[in-house]
Amino acid sequence: MSVEVHTLIEGPPDAPVVVMTHSLGVALDMWQPQAAVLARSFRVVRYDLRGHGRSPVPPGPYEIGDLGGDLVALLDRLGVARAHLCGLSLGGMVSLWVAAHHPQRVARLVVCCTSAVLGPPELWIERAAAVRAGGTLAVADAILARWFTPGWRARHPERLAALRATIAATPAEGYAACCGAIQRMDLRADLPGIRAPTLAVAATEDPSTPPEHLRRIVERIRGARLALVDQAAHLANLEQPERVSELILAHLRDDDAPISI
Repeated sequence: MSVEVHTLIEGPPDAPVVVMTHSLGVALDMWQPQAAVLARSFRVVRYDLRGHGRSPVPPGPYEIGDLGGDLVALLDRLGVARAHLCGLSLGGMVSLWVAAHHPQRVARLVVCCTSAVLGPPELWIERAAAVRAGGTLAVADAILARWFTPGWRARHPERLAALRATIAATPAEGYAACCGAIQRMDLRADLPGIRAPTLAVAATEDPSTPPEHLRRIVERIRGARLALVDQAAHLANLEQPERVSELILAHLRDDDAPISI
C-alpha cells in the first residue's frame, strides 16, 4: 500500500513536471542545487522517500516496488499524467522501477550514481542490523566517506556536519527497511522495457556505484546515454552541482548535452 509522502513543489505551474528522488539516508534537500536551476523552466517536485525526512515510516519490509508505488501515487495525487523523473542512488532505482513498470507515466529519465542490482546482500543485511542496533548515526561517518572525495570533505566541514546530522535524523526503521529493499532488488530484467529517453550519470570516483554500474544500465535501455562526471564520488550532484545540473537540464530539454563515454 502506498503512503502519502512529504512533497515540495517549485517552478511555473504550467511547466513540464520533473520529479526528483533522493538517495538513502538524506531527504528532498539533497536536490536543492539542481532544483534551483530546473525550477526556472520546469515544475519541480521533490519529496521525501518513505522512512525519510517528513514522510511516514510504515513498518517494513519495503521493496523497490513499494517505493515506486509511492511515486506513482504522488503523480496521481498531483494530477500529473506524465512527468520527467530524476533520481540518484536509491532514488535512481525507484525511478528505473517506475519507468519500467509504468512507462506511460515517464517522459524522460535521468538516473545518477545508481545500479540495477547492488550487492553483496550481506552488506545491506549488516548495515540494516547496525542501524537497528545503534541508530543511523552509527553508520554516518562510513557513509560520508563514500559520498564525497577526501578533498571535498576537507574543504567543506560545515556542509559535512550538516549532512551527518541529516543522516542521524533519518528514522532507523525507515533506513533499515530501505536497505532491505536494495538488498533484494534486481532490476536487470526490467531495463529493456524502459522506453523513456534515458541519461545515466556516473561519477568517476564513486566507490558505491562505479561507472560500470551505469554502463550496464545504458547497455540494457535502448538509446540510453552515459555521462561521466569527474572529481566526484557518490553524491555527485552536491560535489559537482553545476556539471550535474547542466547534464540534467540539457537532457530534459532534449539538447545536445556535452556527454563523454
